Amino acid sequence: MSTESPSSAPTLEAVAARAGVSRSTVSRVVNSSPKVTAEVIEAVNAAILELGYVPNRAARSLASRRTFTIALVIPENTAKFFADPYFASVVQGAATYLSTTDYTMTLLIASEADPDKTRHYLQGGNVDGAMILSHHSDDRSYVQLAETLPVVFAGRPMSTDSATNYIVDVDNVGAAVTATEYLIAHGRSRIATIAGPQNMGAGIDRVEGWERALDAAGLTRGPLEVGDFTPAGGAAATVRLLDGGAPFDGIFVASAQMATGALKVLAQRGLKVPADVAITTVDNDYYAQNSTPPLTTIDQPTVEQGAMIAEVLVRLITGAPVERVTIIPTELVERESV
Repeated sequence: MSTESPSSAPTLEAVAARAGVSRSTVSRVVNSSPKVTAEVIEAVNAAILELGYVPNRAARSLASRRTFTIALVIPENTAKFFADPYFASVVQGAATYLSTTDYTMTLLIASEADPDKTRHYLQGGNVDGAMILSHHSDDRSYVQLAETLPVVFAGRPMSTDSATNYIVDVDNVGAAVTATEYLIAHGRSRIATIAGPQNMGAGIDRVEGWERALDAAGLTRGPLEVGDFTPAGGAAATVRLLDGGAPFDGIFVASAQMATGALKVLAQRGLKVPADVAITTVDNDYYAQNSTPPLTTIDQPTVEQGAMIAEVLVRLITGAPVERVTIIPTELVERESV
């Protein structure tokens, strides 16, 4: 039985006594030091479990000079964060991975605050590293932040020095190539696109993929309009496509949210999908699955991406080997919009 009284929490010394080792040895085990044998680790962990010992995070932080906290930074407004299922999936993946580590996650929706305040918080010793989602070209302060803090970007940063950054992304060019080639394979020859914002890597790369597929097939590029990854943005872009007068029989839409907006406008104009206009898109989320008709799309595994971003950052913080760029594969999901 434990010699600890019911009112006192088990101490490091109590664990050491139970395991038959020194206090410093217990500390090394708790802090995952490699300088401990497997037998000692097993004995100490058994004592920790038996006594119900919980390591003192503050003491560990002082000893290791770490906070054991990681920031997930969303450079978007709160309304967009809660409306876009992409963010929820990435947060879920990152949180699930971090739950298996000593790290906790704090969420920063950066555009709701003074950018300088966010930057000062991140640089002020409050976190051990940061994950940056939805990066825009005017968010250069986050690229600069990587000079003083471990940072991993979800997607290619819009910076000339991005080759030195750590990135976890999907193959956006390849995704757009596949989605456009699918339209071509189904007999569509005048293919337009509704692109994402052109100050974001994903928006730019998906245009490049659409262009590559059409050029490889010897087809003239159809009209292009830019949206903002929202249903309203997709609807407005579709209005511009139709009012522009250039003919098209297929559209590659850079996000499923924008594609649902496009479907609404096409229906209002009396055009049937896919009989008159076929559509492919990216994101296998609620919007793609529940639209009318359901959308043929590229599934980018966002939960997996969130977990990978967190894993890469933890490895970067702890000094473990890590690749600068990690690309997660995508998959075509065939539905009724083509």
